[in-house]
Amino acid sequence: MIDPTRGRNRWLIGVAVVVALMLAVYPLPLEWRWWRPEFLMLVVIYWVFVLPDQISLTLVFLLGLVQDLVEGTALGEHALGLVIVAYIGLQSYRRVANFALWQQACWVFLLVGIAQVTSNWVHTLDGGHVGGMQFLYPALTSALLWFPLHLLFEALRHRYRIQ
Repeated sequence: MIDPTRGRNRWLIGVAVVVALMLAVYPLPLEWRWWRPEFLMLVVIYWVFVLPDQISLTLVFLLGLVQDLVEGTALGEHALGLVIVAYIGLQSYRRVANFALWQQACWVFLLVGIAQVTSNWVHTLDGGHVGGMQFLYPALTSALLWFPLHLLFEALRHRYRIQ
């Protein structure tokens, strides 16, 4: 029997994006500002791995522009990083699907690190300066957050039958 509601609950992806954007600007103490995970990037990575045929680079670019507007950064800073990460994710999702969660977390660290390097490059072109390797701290916290976030999204995806 075919379930007519199967796969039609795509609103969950939109809710995840909105929550990720809200978490991206949620106020944190100054000591913690370098450690904020890249929530929108984690959401994009998850959905690229799960629904690669439904995610377009144009949509990811637009999400990055929205994140730039929400965070008040240089226009295109997050968009460039998100498009690069989504492209690499689209090229590697079959291989990564067979990884254990800790290996996926290492892959997420690498992907977010690539985005952080491009973001730092754009920030430097804009006249800013980040000393040392502090700009990679969000890659570490994002990788640590991958396991619980992956489990949460998997439970929601199965609950709402998103395929």
